[in-house]
Amino acid sequence: MEEVLSNDIRKEHQEKINRVASEVSKIVVGQEYMVNRLMVGLFTNGHILLEGVPGIAKTLTVNTLANVLHLDFQRIQFTPDLLPADLIGTMIYNQKKAEFEVKKGPIFANVVLADEVNRAPAKVQSALLEAMQEKTVTIGEHSYQLDRPFLVLATQNPVDQEGTYSLPEAQIDRFMLKVKVNYPTKEEELEVMRRMSNMKFKPELETLLTKEDIFAIRDEVNQVTISDSLERYIIEIVFATRNPKEYGLDEEAYYMQFGASPRASINLNLAAKAIAFFNQRDYVLPEDIKEIAADVLNHRIILNYEAEADGITTEHIIEKLLKKIPINH
Repeated sequence: MEEVLSNDIRKEHQEKINRVASEVSKIVVGQEYMVNRLMVGLFTNGHILLEGVPGIAKTLTVNTLANVLHLDFQRIQFTPDLLPADLIGTMIYNQKKAEFEVKKGPIFANVVLADEVNRAPAKVQSALLEAMQEKTVTIGEHSYQLDRPFLVLATQNPVDQEGTYSLPEAQIDRFMLKVKVNYPTKEEELEVMRRMSNMKFKPELETLLTKEDIFAIRDEVNQVTISDSLERYIIEIVFATRNPKEYGLDEEAYYMQFGASPRASINLNLAAKAIAFFNQRDYVLPEDIKEIAADVLNHRIILNYEAEADGITTEHIIEKLLKKIPINH
């Protein structure tokens, strides 16, 4: 009886997840791909790096998704003069009480959008990444737990690099996925223009999931099974990024400087389970791994100057890699 009830709840959660994208689309046109990847991060407890030019609704999409999921949302505009205290909070003196008290910063939210994270200096970036990793913040002599669920979505502008502080590879590796957000199509942009030029455009959003639902879905995603052969397939993919010549990727090896870390294996496993769950399965298929591989790997494979000169991208390398690595059943 309990198993039947559990299956019913799982199906209900899966149906609601499928409805999330359509609910977000009441405000945001297109961007279903970005919404899907944001939910992968949310339901696997992983943070996401969004890369795209300004004005393509990254902030609007994240804010709308937070509303649909009934989560607290904070947006932080990263600038060169930002201080760690502006992010995590500080101690302020209360003259009436004649004592110091804690003023918490915007990091204390469920969904935090770190806009243009590469514009802030290293101290601020490290404060953000420490909060992401430890899920706690230290202010004064006390440590404070961050709200759960806690999801950081950091954006980078790939075009304007003037006055930026590039994230070191070790810090970028802490993001589960790097999602590249593209321009809308002509039809999508036409719809965007029509909606946003109507000043009375304010659709009502339905809240589809509660925090309790999110924690329950995380448990359900965790229960998705992945076979031993597919676990080994993930390992082969990650090792091929480190030793491409051993896998017959001689041409690609010429362009690759560093491969993916063990975090890639962990995150590829988790993300594939989430994709399987979204597709209403309790087991992972090779297609789930291939679907999410680029988002997990594209910020973990470091290319050299020759790749840049020849116009070779990480997506190109990953595509060749996936074609080359066999699945051993």
